[in-house]
Amino acid sequence: MRRVGYGLLVLAISGALLSLTQATLAQRSRTTPRIGVLHAGDETPNAIISGFRHGLKELGYSDGQNIHIEHRWAQGRLDRLNDLALELVGLNVDVLVAAVTQPSLAAKAATHTIPIVMIGVADPVGVGLITSLARPDGNVTGTSTQQANMVAKQVELLKEVAPTIARLAVLWNPTNTAFQRLQLAEARAAAGASGIELALFEVSTPDQLEPTFSSIRREGTRALLVLADPFFALRRDQLGNLAIRERLTTICGSRDFTDGGCLLSYGPSYFEASRRAASYVHKILRGARPSELPVEQPTSFHLIINLKTAKALGLDVPPALLARADEVIE
Repeated sequence: MRRVGYGLLVLAISGALLSLTQATLAQRSRTTPRIGVLHAGDETPNAIISGFRHGLKELGYSDGQNIHIEHRWAQGRLDRLNDLALELVGLNVDVLVAAVTQPSLAAKAATHTIPIVMIGVADPVGVGLITSLARPDGNVTGTSTQQANMVAKQVELLKEVAPTIARLAVLWNPTNTAFQRLQLAEARAAAGASGIELALFEVSTPDQLEPTFSSIRREGTRALLVLADPFFALRRDQLGNLAIRERLTTICGSRDFTDGGCLLSYGPSYFEASRRAASYVHKILRGARPSELPVEQPTSFHLIINLKTAKALGLDVPPALLARADEVIE
């Protein structure tokens, strides 16, 4: 009897310790902030991913230590974003971070209560994410890049390298409706002001890239504008190689593309926009409401020139343009 009683006592103590451990882990889980991050692309290192991680580190956050991050990647398939956003909402995250326009729209459609921090949205007012930059008046705030407004400047820079351009090919993704519509409008206005004819080429699947670049060349077009888009960003190396193969003078929207072989890129820093987005997460976790946090706009824009690509194309980049470059890839 005493052995049985002793055994029961041991079981009781073990059960109590197990319950205490489980309760402690559950409490720790509840007190560790959970951040959901919605991406249009994949895990490939880029300015948005590295900038956000850098910003969190600066503020003293470490994933798995004092914060828990749940990433969801659309792999360039924008039609998956709504489901992925709902998945993050179902995890009851404390803050939902959405990188660029389409993920931000999906996040807002998924929740009107969880705070949303957008990263690098070109025109958050125009696409209906917020009511104003100064007073977002909802559950969405974050950083804007004004990327759509950069298209006119991109066309201008392209003409400096190739002043005889009469026809400009524009690569765009019809599945990215909100952001692409903004950029296309800007491209049409810029082309009209410069007397350039536009030739629009739709690409939304990987198998369309090769034949599209061949078509651009066959039609006699020698200059290409690649509109900023997550699908294109995932394939920046392929885009750069195809542009060189077809001998196209190409301008893109961000540093990631010039790293991939694009001749020129001009636009805001997505690294900086993402780094600053981390500060919004920090403020919200400390009790701030998104409606009280004005949206930040970029303060600088960067011109990157890839001289390796220029050499491959047999182009001489004007010295005046080289002198204005923020970075030259050699």
